[in-house]
Amino acid sequence: MAAAEPGIHPSAVVRPGAVIDPGATIGPFCYLGERVTIGPGTTLESHVRIDGWSEIGAGNRISPFVAIGGAPQDVGYKGEETRIRIGDRNIFRENVTVHRATTKQDRTTIIGDDNYFMAYSHVAHDCVVGSRTIFLHGGTLGGHVQVGDSALIGAMSGVHQFCRIGRFAFMGGGSMVTQDVLPFCRVVGQRPVRVLGLNVVGLRRNGFTRERLDVLKKIFKILLFEGLNTTQALERIETEFPPSPDREEIAAFVRSAKRGFVKKTTDAWDNE
Repeated sequence: MAAAEPGIHPSAVVRPGAVIDPGATIGPFCYLGERVTIGPGTTLESHVRIDGWSEIGAGNRISPFVAIGGAPQDVGYKGEETRIRIGDRNIFRENVTVHRATTKQDRTTIIGDDNYFMAYSHVAHDCVVGSRTIFLHGGTLGGHVQVGDSALIGAMSGVHQFCRIGRFAFMGGGSMVTQDVLPFCRVVGQRPVRVLGLNVVGLRRNGFTRERLDVLKKIFKILLFEGLNTTQALERIETEFPPSPDREEIAAFVRSAKRGFVKKTTDAWDNE
């Protein structure tokens, strides 16, 4: 261990080579592998297992029976050096699992800052999770999923491999997503998943003005309700609305959707 007198409980198992900041706390019955790095102020409460090439930043709190850094659940993985990089001030509640990457993408599973992972949620290999997201209990990502900042993954919901969840998107509980979820929107359901409308509550909490919400609503009505194909809808949006970060973000997201995006809607949109 490359640290002086870190707060390690006597029952914890820390393999030679693990790097633990002196300001970290390692609780009883934890296990840390030889390639693990733990930053200042991070607390492992008890019975936490961190293995593999795992780098965990500052101020994280990790609850009992969390497992981080296990090998990817991929039959082609042969023990190669692949990594997990986790930022600062994240909360991992009981029984959360995060797997390191395969060799098929960038070899690193990435989690940003200030995320909250509730019990039994799962981040699979090669995923990239932004910052300030919330995973309700049982929220599950397949491999290679990207989750934008401030998104919410609903309880007992799942995201198919290679899908993207846009910034400020909201997945209702029990949803099963097999295509990209547009930024700023709420979706819910299975076979098919449907767009309910804007994530108004989340957007207001993050400082979106009424005027900004009105523009977003008009943009999405053109994209989802006018019966236009994607190219026609984007051309109309870019004609009718002046350039703005929101407009450009939506257009770029739609144009880069390799699996398509959730388009089916409900009447709830008009009731907001």
